[in-house]
Amino acid sequence: MIRILLIEDNHDLAFGLRNNLEIEGYEVDTAEDGMGGLKTFAKMNPDLVILDLMLPEMDGFRVLRSLRQDGHATPVLLLTAKGEEADKVRGLRMGADDYVTKPFGLLELLARVEALLRRTHVGDTGRGDVQKVHRFGVIEVDPASRTVRRASRTVELAPKEFDLLLALLRARGAVVSRLQVMREVWGYSAAIVSRTVDTHIAELRRKLEENPSSPRHIITVRKTGYRIRF
Repeated sequence: MIRILLIEDNHDLAFGLRNNLEIEGYEVDTAEDGMGGLKTFAKMNPDLVILDLMLPEMDGFRVLRSLRQDGHATPVLLLTAKGEEADKVRGLRMGADDYVTKPFGLLELLARVEALLRRTHVGDTGRGDVQKVHRFGVIEVDPASRTVRRASRTVELAPKEFDLLLALLRARGAVVSRLQVMREVWGYSAAIVSRTVDTHIAELRRKLEENPSSPRHIITVRKTGYRIRF
């Protein structure tokens, strides 16, 4: 059974989420603060963490940093406050895989949980590209080891940033729509609208482009989507 750790200090929200996740067939444990969340993580070794950023004593950022510094690649879904764009970006830069904004719909949260769980393993990159090394400009992308190098220096990408980059590379320069990316990388249906793709594109540019404000390789195609210029 898939195990989910929910770290949330709002008792009513945690109770409701736990019940609904268990109805979906997941095994769920909860913690109401950051330190308790880390202790529970060590005990249960979950397949996914749902992490509220606004926690007492030890906030969600510190929990996320601790998990990544300890080498845990477990998918992390952040629960963020409405309108706190800076928190979302900071969380993604620290290694979070996705986020939902409070208040959120249950169906959206469940869809994001399912998508993250489907794409936990390296083998999910698939499509015959696992062993092929991709290159554009001074960037080298190795899907087999999930590593990226820029001018011979390793670049640390969050899991979803790497999956997004691969989705663009597989298109071999063709335009990939936001909807295609959302379906391939996040598993979303057409009914779900999100700025997640744009946020991740901005992070890829920041990490890989010489001038992120005027990118040479990760190109926006107006009203359509994105493509890689080799």
